[in-house]
Amino acid sequence: MENKKFNELGLAESILRAIDEMGFEEPSRIQAEVIPVLLEGHDVIGQAQTGTGKTLAFGAPILSMPGRSEGRINSIILTPTRELAI
Repeated sequence: MENKKFNELGLAESILRAIDEMGFEEPSRIQAEVIPVLLEGHDVIGQAQTGTGKTLAFGAPILSMPGRSEGRINSIILTPTRELAI
């Protein structure tokens, strides 16, 4: 798989700025694979090791999607609470 940059994945400029401010330079494998698919409006089930950037992989596209404030549910994220609670 070629090394992609975040700005090649289709994210909103505001999200790209935030990612840059956090110091991330290149997307992880799960980010590079999941972000474009979610931005196309497809459902995704993703699994990767702890620390690989799953939260950004799912969160960035949700925040980039137009119409997210229309008062309806457009995303559901299921995650193991054990990892987040630690």
